Amino acid sequence: MTKADLVDQVTAIGDLTRRDGEVIVDTLFDAVIGALKSGDKIEIRGFGSFRTRQRNARTGRNPKTGAKVDVPAKRVPFFKPSKELRDSVNPNGAVKSSPKKADTDNVDPHHPPAM
Repeated sequence: MTKADLVDQVTAIGDLTRRDGEVIVDTLFDAVIGALKSGDKIEIRGFGSFRTRQRNARTGRNPKTGAKVDVPAKRVPFFKPSKELRDSVNPNGAVKSSPKKADTDNVDPHHPPAM
């Protein structure tokens, strides 16, 4: 979904003009960006929370040349979805992979497993 699609949905829900829908969407995004810039967190019940996380300085590598590059410390935006949002995306719950067990049913008599 693009920003234009979101504006279209907002204008379709209410009896609004396209310009009013753009103002609403822009105001929401500006509020989220402004709060994150000032170090605040935003929590929208039933949707999730936005906050910033601190990343430490590190030494990276240029993938093209392999040269070492110093990457400075920085704050990055982070979104944590609410339980309701996660459950609506995964209605049957998270599918956990079962641990692999040894195939004892298919043992080759000529090549027994190593002990």
